Amino acid sequence: MKMDEKIASNYQQGFEVSGDFASEDPSKFLDDDGRPKRTGTLVSASAHIITAVIGSGVLALAWATAQLGWVAGPTVLFLFSFVTYYCSCLLASCYRTGDPVTGKRNYTYSEAVRANLGGFKFKICGFIQYFNLTGTTIGYTIAASISMMAIKRSSCFHEKGHDSSCGINGTPFMVLFGAVEILLSQIPNFHEISWLSMVAAVMSFTYSAIGLGLGIAKFADNGKIKGSLGGISVGEVTQTQKIWRSFQAFGAIAFAYSYSTVLIEIQDTIKSPPTEQKTMKRAALISVITTTIFYMLCGCFGYAAFGDHAPGNLLTGFGFYDPFWLVDIANVAIIVHLVGAYQVFAQPLFAFVEKTAREYFPESEFITKDIHIPIPGSKPYKLNLFRLIWRSMFVCMTTMVAMLMPFFEDVVGILGACGFWPLTVYFPIEMYITQKKIPKWSSKWIALQTLSVVCLTISVCAAAGSIVGVINDLKVYKPFKTMH
Repeated sequence: MKMDEKIASNYQQGFEVSGDFASEDPSKFLDDDGRPKRTGTLVSASAHIITAVIGSGVLALAWATAQLGWVAGPTVLFLFSFVTYYCSCLLASCYRTGDPVTGKRNYTYSEAVRANLGGFKFKICGFIQYFNLTGTTIGYTIAASISMMAIKRSSCFHEKGHDSSCGINGTPFMVLFGAVEILLSQIPNFHEISWLSMVAAVMSFTYSAIGLGLGIAKFADNGKIKGSLGGISVGEVTQTQKIWRSFQAFGAIAFAYSYSTVLIEIQDTIKSPPTEQKTMKRAALISVITTTIFYMLCGCFGYAAFGDHAPGNLLTGFGFYDPFWLVDIANVAIIVHLVGAYQVFAQPLFAFVEKTAREYFPESEFITKDIHIPIPGSKPYKLNLFRLIWRSMFVCMTTMVAMLMPFFEDVVGILGACGFWPLTVYFPIEMYITQKKIPKWSSKWIALQTLSVVCLTISVCAAAGSIVGVINDLKVYKPFKTMH
């Protein structure tokens, strides 16, 4: 495409270009694909990844370690971190089709699949990806409401004593979280939420550090290391329950490392040179090392402090009552982080639906027209009616589902199991094999396929364990009357 055609294309897409543009070199304003210059850096990409990775999943790791024990727990955590990093590097190599410097860009995960694997796998990938993104926003809604309830209950326990019932209904808190997300969902695209990711990343470190600190303090107060080499003992649970809960723990750990669905979208915010691929691989390494250290510390110290009775959510399961103000600060940090993380996972879905709507109905002003609303001291806000209604409906839907199924550990396990193998392992491996033209039955091809089969087996086991957990929870649950 010629440069003047690119400029015209960008005007049609609603991009704003400086009035001095005509007299200057267009490359100062536009990247090689005709879109405005990307400004993302190693720091912003790492912040996006950390925001996506260190989510509510970290709080379930003490429980997951308790199911697996001192040997299998840390080992499984390390193996998941290695697989996640390795497959992230494979996926980062597929951002551009062909040449890593001048090849055609793939703006989303699903576009990368279509460019490398064709239409059928593209459709399957799109369904799995957007199902997983939707499920993650539901999980984050549940987690945020649990933290809000924990703050309320913490105050109640402080006033009435630790033995008080202090039952709280979670539904109003989910509605409140949903209302905030409706507002933030009007941020037009991924490129404009960097500030939100930065804040959320700081919050994730805050509550992870507090959880870790409280775990260390509890461990020091006990004066001994709790737990066992083999995990929760038969007697505390039946042999069958131990097997299912061990499988569920795999799902919880997989969910804690889930960010592949937004990796390509994050990579598309990075400026070059150096190549986007190189920056992204470094960002993935920094992020996975950082998160794995946090995960190991939180999971292991939580297990050492509580042993077989480690709570499903370290900061809301009331393993800690005091200092109540510090636990409250941690839960506020969780809520702020989840507000940002919700957007990191929802924005790719928003972009897909809106792009598809524009392609099918290019003449519809309801879908394509922006209404400019002046904002004093800033550029006008572009209000799009379709974006306003569709995104608001999506948030309402996820909030409603969260109200109907507020089972944090089980939902986390299912999401981790359903998303880990296809999105983190299978598609990146298949795209890498296609892009690099790796011969079938070569040693590298066999090694990659073996990794894929092993991860598939783990995902199937994790899904089975989590589904059993949901079935057991539904037997005693009454919709919209969730009390904690």
